[in-house]
Amino acid sequence: MPNVSTFSLVAYDPTCGAWGIAVASKFPAVGAVVPWAEAGAGAVATQSFANTTFGPRGLTFMRSGDSAQTALKRLLDQDPHAAQRQIGMVDTHGAPATFTGDECFPWAGGRIGEHYAMQGNLLTGPETLEAMETVFLSSRAEFPEKLLAALLAGDRAGGDKRGRQSAALYIVKPEGGYGGFNDRWIDYRVDDHPDPIPQLASLLQLHQLYFGKSGPEDELPLEGETVDGLLRILQKLGYLPQDHQRYDQKARTALTAMIGNENFEDRTDLEKGVIDRPVFKFLMEKYA
Repeated sequence: MPNVSTFSLVAYDPTCGAWGIAVASKFPAVGAVVPWAEAGAGAVATQSFANTTFGPRGLTFMRSGDSAQTALKRLLDQDPHAAQRQIGMVDTHGAPATFTGDECFPWAGGRIGEHYAMQGNLLTGPETLEAMETVFLSSRAEFPEKLLAALLAGDRAGGDKRGRQSAALYIVKPEGGYGGFNDRWIDYRVDDHPDPIPQLASLLQLHQLYFGKSGPEDELPLEGETVDGLLRILQKLGYLPQDHQRYDQKARTALTAMIGNENFEDRTDLEKGVIDRPVFKFLMEKYA
């Protein structure tokens, strides 16, 4: 069995009601092995000589009312190779638990605090978790960015002593998925890259661009310079002839088509006559 030597942060955010895991490793596609989460149940990171049944079974225990500590004990009691395992959990209420078996390769250990558990094995030393904890506790960023910032801090402090290869960010919340049909809010992986965490950050930025929502102060009315800029883009991309200078029905039809092709339906309201400022800025930088 391959040793999933890695470091991870499992946490709950009571403000947005989300459970998440950020993980990195010198191991391919770590996101396919370590992180497990379910809204209303909790989150689990299973690593070292990873027992992947710990993910779904741990969630089942916590969904049924077990605390993270109780669920962890049940998992370990039923595993004859518990000494090889490392696991971090937060339960329905965000209470944490972490475990590092005696047979995990050093440096190995874990930390828990209010609503979080962090753990790692085959690390350069405890400074990896220390840096993660410092950034996680001090960050004022939104939950996804906060998890990723802590992961990056741990990586830059030492991380997996073998090097870098993959990273993942998995966050769930009720109706957090596309269209509100499931709980999968953030689910991004970089499976093989010499410096995966910054690549993961780029994917998160794209997620926020496509699926975020600006406040009223950042809704740009489709008029004046905003319309002029969009007309130039429509002309450049061939949606409108070069001499079309009016925002009329033909231009609105062209804009609807362009917005659909660019996947920005959630960031515009053409009936209301507004476009979110970050999307307008992105389109202008990309095309105009």
